[in-house]
Parts: sequence; C-alpha cells; structure tokens
Amino acid sequence: MNRSVIDTRQVRLHFSNHAEEYDRYAVVQKKVVVNLLDLLRSCGPISGPVLEVGCGTGTLSRQIYTLIPALPLMVSDIAHGMTRHAARSVPGVAAVDADAQDLPFRESGFGLVLSSSVYQWMNDLPRAFAEGARVLAPGGRFAFALFGEGTLYELRESHRLALEETGGGRPSHAQDFPSSEEVRSALVAAGFEGVLVRSVYEVERHPGVEILLRHLKRIGAQNAAGRRPPGLGSRRVMERMIQIYRERYGGEENIPATYEVIYGIGRKPA
Repeated sequence: MNRSVIDTRQVRLHFSNHAEEYDRYAVVQKKVVVNLLDLLRSCGPISGPVLEVGCGTGTLSRQIYTLIPALPLMVSDIAHGMTRHAARSVPGVAAVDADAQDLPFRESGFGLVLSSSVYQWMNDLPRAFAEGARVLAPGGRFAFALFGEGTLYELRESHRLALEETGGGRPSHAQDFPSSEEVRSALVAAGFEGVLVRSVYEVERHPGVEILLRHLKRIGAQNAAGRRPPGLGSRRVMERMIQIYRERYGGEENIPATYEVIYGIGRKPA
C-alpha cells in the first residue's frame, strides 16, 4: 500500500503543543497502555534497562515504575513538550528527545524496548523497528501498540465522500494507518523472532463529530499527511463531511469513533 507521507515537523509541533492537556483527552490511549502491559506480563518477567520510544506524557513508564521501581528507565519522544512532561512525572527517569527512526543510543543497551500509540506516525516502519532491534541486547524484548488501518475509518470515509461531492475532485489526504500484515512484515524484516501480532478494536462515542475533532486536536493527533490541505478542507467540505458521518454512522446526539489497535511483540535472537 502506498501510504501518505507523514510530515514529521507537524507531528513534533502538534504533540509538543498539547502535552499539558493530553492526559485529559487520551481515553483510548490509556486503555491501550493497560492492555500492552497485560500482554507484556503474559510473556514472562520484565527485565531492563527499559527504553520507552515515544513516551508522550509518561503514562506507560509510570506503570512500569510502579510495577518494578528498581528498573532503570529511559524515555524518549520526538516532541520536546512530551519529553519534558514525562521527565517531570516519572521518578528517576532519564529523558531525551529522539526520533524513533534514528535512536541516539548505542547498540545492545536495553533489555526491553516499549512503545504505545506511536509507530503509526512513522514513514518507514521497518526502519523504526530495526532501530528498536539495534538498541536491544540479545534476547531482549520489543513490545508495542500502534493504531492500524481500521482507525477512524468513519471519519476518513466521510471526508473522502464529502470531497467527491463538494471538493472539486480533489483527493482526500487524510492520514493512512498500517495494516497488521505490514506490521508483521516489518517485525520479521527487523530480525525479531517469536513474533506475535494481534488486532483489537476499540470504539469511543462522542456527542458529535465536532467534539471528536476537538478531542483529536487536544491530544495532538491531527492530520500530519505531508500533502494535506489546511485542516480538512473548506467549510463546505467540513459541513458535508459532518452530515455524512451522522447519516452513515450515528445520529444527532451520538457518533462512534473506531480505533484498530495492533499489539506486537518480538524477541531479539540471543
């Protein structure tokens, strides 16, 4: 699949600007953290040092610290505002700004690399996973959750249809998400063994499409496709998109927002 190119500068800006209010609106993301930790614990003892890639506000690392306070923890994020927030909120953590596709760490330095709700922002998923493998010690584990191709399908399809009707034939530049098969292939290409990939659907409900869009903006999860138009397009397109969304997927008072969460785990060969 030819996915839209992500503008990394926009990703960095969006998330950095919304670090202080992220936790208030990131409902699905918090549920994903709990599920990822359950998956990790089911695979055996947790050993470190631990690196969290794309730490956000530090929700995942705080949970790891609570479970095993003595584990050395390093957190990294491409958005400086997020890195600073995590550094303040996780006791004794070391923090650094870093791009997941080019980690500034030596080889074989970590026993566990973790990431939650981050890798869907990568332009080169195999490269990002290969970086995770590079910094892992032999026998170390790589565990993550990312948003897959079914994520926000209601919003993306409504926008596509609205553009067809009112956008003068312009294509939709809504962001794409990776498939489970792309994720599995990237893990295998990075050299991981014992690969497990699992897809789970989560559904949020909102009073209206405008509220959903506001929530996405408040956590920094705005469209970062490189060729996107400003916002989601003209006011006419937006109004028609909201109308289509309500007609096809909800009603006047309640609309769904679906997230496909892909969980993955692998081990670096010993």
